[in-house]
Amino acid sequence: MLYLSYFIYMQQPNLQPGGFNVMPDVVKNLLIINVLVMLAVPAFQTAFNLDLNKLLGLHLWLAPDFRLYQFITTMFAHGSFTHLLFNMFTLWMFGSVLENLWGPRRFLTFYLLTGIGASALYSLTSYIELYPDIALLNAYLANPSADTLWQLTQNHRFVVSEGIDFDMYNRYRQFSETFAAFNNQPDNQLLLNNISAFLSNYKDYFLNLRVAVGASGAVYGLLMAYGMLFPNQVVYVYFLFPIKIKYLVLILGIVALSMGLSNSPGDNVAHFAHLGGMLFGFLLIKYWQYKGKNRFR
Repeated sequence: MLYLSYFIYMQQPNLQPGGFNVMPDVVKNLLIINVLVMLAVPAFQTAFNLDLNKLLGLHLWLAPDFRLYQFITTMFAHGSFTHLLFNMFTLWMFGSVLENLWGPRRFLTFYLLTGIGASALYSLTSYIELYPDIALLNAYLANPSADTLWQLTQNHRFVVSEGIDFDMYNRYRQFSETFAAFNNQPDNQLLLNNISAFLSNYKDYFLNLRVAVGASGAVYGLLMAYGMLFPNQVVYVYFLFPIKIKYLVLILGIVALSMGLSNSPGDNVAHFAHLGGMLFGFLLIKYWQYKGKNRFR
């Protein structure tokens, strides 16, 4: 993860008449909210049997559990303490400089817009990734037949986990095998109906599986802004290796794009959310520069 020494902070210009505020108000409140949400997750699970991350995390817009507010609330939920720690550390390191530069209102606007932009790009790329599977499921549900069933079973890798009804899944396997064996005879309508009922429920389950949590998109937006405003500032990676921030931002963008396109099995990092934060951060900074609202560039 990234580390910016306090010595470098001491080299920052006097951004406000009162001097540099190490813990400005918006950054401080964002840190508090994120920590409180993290602490509330196990409490809600124990007291109400409610998965708070599932409620606040961003679902695909086609999923039954999708809510519009998740484009914002996903920024305040995290999957683990390490995930929270790294994001909040980076938020404080770079966000405190930017809030001192812009003031609280513009900083909060930037943070929320880049976070929403990250969620939007992640949602779009997730839909593109899942579209072939969604199309196969929809094709069978719209026209239950041996052909559409065959296409589905050959081209869709069923996701089986604790969230699925195993009895229903096993019955589906039996139904599909029996139906194929009888070659779509008219008296298999009951089998067709049973398969359709399972796949309708499975489709909802499958769409609900994709849930994104974390402030990483907004944090990557802050990194982009810092790199654009202080391109030659030196940061220290892993406390040891100095690098100019403009090069670090470029490397992080290339890595996120490469990892997102590779779509490696088992990779549960929302790389396109990171890219979305950087993209919207870049566009917003350029817009403010065009409007002449940025004091330093």
